[in-house]
Amino acid sequence: MMRAVVVKPDSPSHLDFREVEEPSPAPSEALVRVAAISLNRGEVRRVQMSSEAGFRPGWDLAGTVEQAAADGSGPAEGSRVVGLLESGAWAEQVAVPTNALATLPDAVSLAQAATLPVAGLTALYTLEQTGGLLGRNILVTGASGGVGLFACGLARISGARVVGVIRQSDREALVREAGAHEVVVGDDASGAREHGPYGLILESVGGDVLANALTMLATDGTCVSFGASAAPETTFDVRSFYLTGGATLYGFILFHEILTRPASAGLVRLVRLVAEGSLEPRVELEAPWEEIGEVARRLIDRDYAGKAVLHVS
Repeated sequence: MMRAVVVKPDSPSHLDFREVEEPSPAPSEALVRVAAISLNRGEVRRVQMSSEAGFRPGWDLAGTVEQAAADGSGPAEGSRVVGLLESGAWAEQVAVPTNALATLPDAVSLAQAATLPVAGLTALYTLEQTGGLLGRNILVTGASGGVGLFACGLARISGARVVGVIRQSDREALVREAGAHEVVVGDDASGAREHGPYGLILESVGGDVLANALTMLATDGTCVSFGASAAPETTFDVRSFYLTGGATLYGFILFHEILTRPASAGLVRLVRLVAEGSLEPRVELEAPWEEIGEVARRLIDRDYAGKAVLHVS
């Protein structure tokens, strides 16, 4: 038996620890001893809305391979790895498909690695929804969040001119440090218009921010929508949108994207960038995983920017 985090609808945090059976890996899965996990807004919101007692949440993990995949694929036993699961990562041991694992070099810590799967892959794959970024204007809304900070950094090192939108002015320096050339503070992103138009917009806020962002696209530009942290509904000027010419609104879900672009491939690229110092994960908070309920609350309340990492013991 082992410990795992499960949904408990009648608890204040909707989370609890439970003894569960250890996993039995499939031939294409490695058994990983989890050392660190990170939290994402989407999975925490799912926990809060869930009435399914006993459901095991969790996407991001980093740890050590205890048993290599029986089919010979993936990292060897003893390898330090980072991985992605659709659920159940918040546990002492997990079985992870080898196409969702990447080996870590010594230069990358387990805490850094744990931030990469959902936030890093989302940033990487959304930036690749259009052509080359060199010299292009890129707008990132929600720029002080986990995905936003990675997106600013990845876009900058790709040669883009990056504009970040945030709602809290005290996070401007953080977003500039991550890679943004310009930072706009406001609730509706309208202030970003003066720096546009944009060939690519990464949008995670919804509501008025999405509506305004669509009016800032350049000809043949793409707006990638991957979240709605402020509002799930919006009203936008359809005429202005189609008169832009070739404009695209793309709905992005990471777990759909990795069906054709395996997580392992993206994780290898992200790990390499971190190892060489080109990309720096922003670990804002570290704590024992026993504090997961409180850390999850703080994430929803926007008490910190960047990522929270919990250490499994």
